[in-house]
Formats: sequence, structure tokens, C-alpha cells
Amino acid sequence: MLCPLAIAVGQGKHATMKRAFLLAGLALLAAPLRADPAEDAQVYLDRIAALDDAGPQLNAVIAFNADAPELARQAQGTLLGGRTVLVKDNIETVEWPTTAGSLALAGNDTGRDAPLITRLRQAGGVVLGKTNLSEWANIRSTRSTSGWSAVGGQTRNPHATDRNACGSSSGSGAAVAAELSWAAIGTETDGSITCPASVNGIVGFKPTVGLVSRTHIVPISHSQDTAGPMARNVADAALLLNAIAGTDPADAATADADAHVTDFTAGLEAASLSGVRIGVMRKQVGDSAKVAAVFETALEDLRKAGAQLVEIDYDFPNELGRDEFQTLLFELREDLGAYLSGSPADIPIRSLADAIAFNQDNADREMPWFRQEIFVQAEASTDRRAYEAARRNALHLAGERGIDKLLHENDVAFLIAPTTGPAWPIDLVMGDAYEGSIGAGTLAAVSGYPHLSVPMGAVHGLPIGLSFIGARWEDAAILQAGAAYERARSASIPRPTFRRWQEQ
Repeated sequence: MLCPLAIAVGQGKHATMKRAFLLAGLALLAAPLRADPAEDAQVYLDRIAALDDAGPQLNAVIAFNADAPELARQAQGTLLGGRTVLVKDNIETVEWPTTAGSLALAGNDTGRDAPLITRLRQAGGVVLGKTNLSEWANIRSTRSTSGWSAVGGQTRNPHATDRNACGSSSGSGAAVAAELSWAAIGTETDGSITCPASVNGIVGFKPTVGLVSRTHIVPISHSQDTAGPMARNVADAALLLNAIAGTDPADAATADADAHVTDFTAGLEAASLSGVRIGVMRKQVGDSAKVAAVFETALEDLRKAGAQLVEIDYDFPNELGRDEFQTLLFELREDLGAYLSGSPADIPIRSLADAIAFNQDNADREMPWFRQEIFVQAEASTDRRAYEAARRNALHLAGERGIDKLLHENDVAFLIAPTTGPAWPIDLVMGDAYEGSIGAGTLAAVSGYPHLSVPMGAVHGLPIGLSFIGARWEDAAILQAGAAYERARSASIPRPTFRRWQEQ
């Protein structure tokens, strides 16, 4: 599908390709990547042409840089050595407009890099392009379809192209799974890194809120938003985190980041689970027997690796979801308004109210499938005292009375559960069929604590992730645990088929 951002640097990005070129691209599926970063970059560009623009048309990448091979060549010898990174299109990069998936921001060409992108480039990372996302990071409607935006259309899961890639970092997750780049950067408010990682069969890491700058990222919530790495293994995710983590004077939440920045790749190869006490969140496995079976295999792998598994009895308090939602509504109106009013680009909206009006005026293009009832609720959320009480209680329930209490009372190093269920069918008419009874990620999202999802197997060929959740600033320890589990894992992880699920 063509879209306003479907322009490569120096050349057009075509929606259809000749069949011969498609077949050549599909032959790349089994081709190993080369040691030369410039050659790697070209392989990724060829795969984007063959798999994203043509063939299964994943719609994961909405803009790419045709000069990436030369940039990769120039970056050899640096921390990242010219490795290519795709960036979710709510994060500003100097090359392209930053749209958050909305046509209202099609001209949001700010001419600046977000600080995390500046760090990425300084570390030798090459910004390969921008990825599609759930429009406005999936907070416009309760009936939304994850991975759909007016700018980029519908992202498809490479493991089953008629199934959802989850949101809102759907394009980043699908692109990494399809090997359209070495890695990608996503953002999360609640589940938007870890869910697409799980259903696309990759690694996704939501770091402690405040470890990575949020400046020049289209926001939802300053309390919960963070960017994070998405990659095909824990070591790559940790290496990308090395490049983007650190204090940003413009983001007060990152004031202590430099004190917690370390070499996140250190110790990964030798990390052991022997004697480590792990809290098993049994009630967060959900009702699916097939998901439970995959989880049991992961538990047995952990036992064989020497871990001591401790059963955790926990029920989510009803008021946690209520107060999180009230927090997000209030902060969306204020934080998004501040971003829009401060953009140096010539854009037609400067507030949430303007965005609502734009959507109404352009309903045929912006709201053909679902409406904007959450936006309307957020615009009416003006009671600061009620908001502050809700945020205090949500943070208390998720942090002090949630993760902190569970870790302390059970004397465990971290908590585990399935990340989410298998990918559901794409349904633009009815919206997402997300299985909310599986997973414990909301605790990490609301508290701002680290959350890692690592592939642990599959249900009928659809990937399932294993979540590792820990205490604030325990990012390195969580990554080490994930790396140790990767080595102990006995389950096979499916490869993308690039076909509809019912055709497999």
C-alpha cells in the first residue's frame, strides 16, 4: 500500500514489484547475513522490497533509507558497527516526518532527531527507516485493530499474514521477525513492546522508565512511556540498549539513568539460573490449555537449568486497571498537547481537541473502521486532583503492593508468566480479540519496572513469549536471566511462513 511516508531517501518506494524480483527476494529467507555491515544493509533493503512492498506485503516499513549501505560502511569500528535499526514512527528522526500513524501529522517534519536517535547514530547505528504502528500508539479507540494506521495501513504478522502483529509497536515487531533489519526500536505504555515481541516470536525489552529518553517522541503518558529495543535475541537487544540508554537533561525522568547505565551485554554468555529463585505467576497463565502447555515446557527448562521455582498466588486488583486508565486519559490530553504545541513543523493540529476535530473532518480516511471514544474521554479528563489520586494508587498497587511485595515476600529474583496468547485474526470490523487474562505486564507498565519477553514456543505455529519482570533498575539482571533461559530453552521457535495461517 502506498502512503504519505512511503518515500525512500533518493528513490520511490513501490507498492508492487515484478514477480521475478519477488522470487529473488523470497530466496533471501534462508540466506545468512554477511559480516560486512554494508552488505547486510543491502540484504535488508532487498528483503523490504520483496516482503514488505511486494509478496506478503507486511506493511511493517513505511519509509527506508536507500543510502543505508554506505552509512553502514562508514560506521564500521563503532559500538554498533553499522548495524541497521528500524524506528517506530512516533520517534523523531531527521530524515522523515514523524506521524504516529495519523494523517494529521503527515507533515510533522521537525528536522531533528530524538535524543535516543542521536545516541544511536553516535554509537554507529544506522537508521534504516520508519515502521508502521497502531495509530496514536493504540489509544484512540477501545475497538481499534492493532497495527492499523491511516498512514501505513494494516501491518501483518509474518508468521501468519491474516493475524495480528499486536500493538502499538506492531511494525517494529513484524519487521524484526521478518528480518527486515538487524533490530528495531519500539515504545511502550502498557504492552506495546512486549506484546508484539511475543506474537512475532522475537525479543522485546521494556526498560525501567527513565533509562531511555522520551524527548521528541509523540507521547501518551509521562508516567509510563518508554522506548526500548526489539531484536531476534537477548544479546542484540542488550547491545541496542547500550546505545540508546542514558540521561537526557530535557527528560526529568532520566535524571538517574547514567547511574544505572552499564554494559548490558556483560555477563550474558555466562549468566546462570542455577539456584535462582523465580516467582511463577500461575494465575496469569490464563485459561488456554495450549498456552499452559508451552509454559510448562519453559518451567521444566528452567528447572533443568537449576532454577528454584516458587508458585505465586496473585490476583490483579480491580482498581489497578481503573486508576491506570484514568492516569492515561489525563496525561494523554496534557502530554500530547504539549508535544503538538511544541512541534516546529507546520502541522494542522496543536492539541488533543484539534486532533479530535481533524479526525471528525477526515472521518472517511481516519475513522473508516473504528472511532475515537478514548480521545473524547481524555479531552474531558480535566480533574487534576482525581488524576493525582489515581496515579498514586495505581503506582502503589503495581509497585510497592505489587512487584516489590511479590519479590520480597516470596524471596524471588524476578517474576515470570506467559507474555500473552497467540496472535488473533485481523478483524477491522470488530477490532482486536486480545486475550487479557494472560500475562502480568501491566504491573511492570504501571510501576515503570523492567519487562523482558523472550520466545518460549508456539501454539499451532503461532509464537508465544515468556515474560521476565523485575524490580526498578534491575534491567541488567533481567536481561541476564533472559539470556540464560534462551540457552536452556528446549522448545523450537517457529520461523515466519509469510502465508495466511489457514493455508499452513
